[in-house]
Amino acid sequence: MLEVTHILSEIERGDPSAADELLPLVYDELRRLAAARLSQEKPGQTLQATALVHEAYLRLVKGNPDQNWNGRAHFFGAAAEAMRRIMVENARRRARIKRGGNRKWEELDISSIAAPQECDDLLALDEALSRLAEQDSQSAELVKLRYFAGMTVPRAAELLGVSPRKADFMWSFARAWLRHEMESS
Repeated sequence: MLEVTHILSEIERGDPSAADELLPLVYDELRRLAAARLSQEKPGQTLQATALVHEAYLRLVKGNPDQNWNGRAHFFGAAAEAMRRIMVENARRRARIKRGGNRKWEELDISSIAAPQECDDLLALDEALSRLAEQDSQSAELVKLRYFAGMTVPRAAELLGVSPRKADFMWSFARAWLRHEMESS
């Protein structure tokens, strides 16, 4: 863990080789988080965990060389945010009319219909999450870590620097708040 923090500070100082050293240290955890999150998606998801991790890593480390990391928790929080943005962009791309986003896929067998698309749900969640962030940024960050990075409540609490009990309370609040917002929209 200290090694990750050390490499993040090296990246801050502009060491070009530090970014290459970081990936092997965080790849397994990022891959595990992405796989857990994508396994919760409805069938028909075309985004793979490996592609999600690679794209998020490129955005985090290679895409913004002036990024300052305040340690491991900040890095993984930013990774969760990057994964969320990638998944939302993917959902928007699939929802576009030119990509057939307004059509439902049907199997050749009339009795079975392909999985429903989750694009609308993900977009509604993204909008509600943005509104939650305006009111309670820490709860919104917890939702990103839990929902998009697939972290457990104790792990997310550790990264946010709060007690697991407070994180449980924040998680219950955020879920109820988001459900209300999404149902009323």
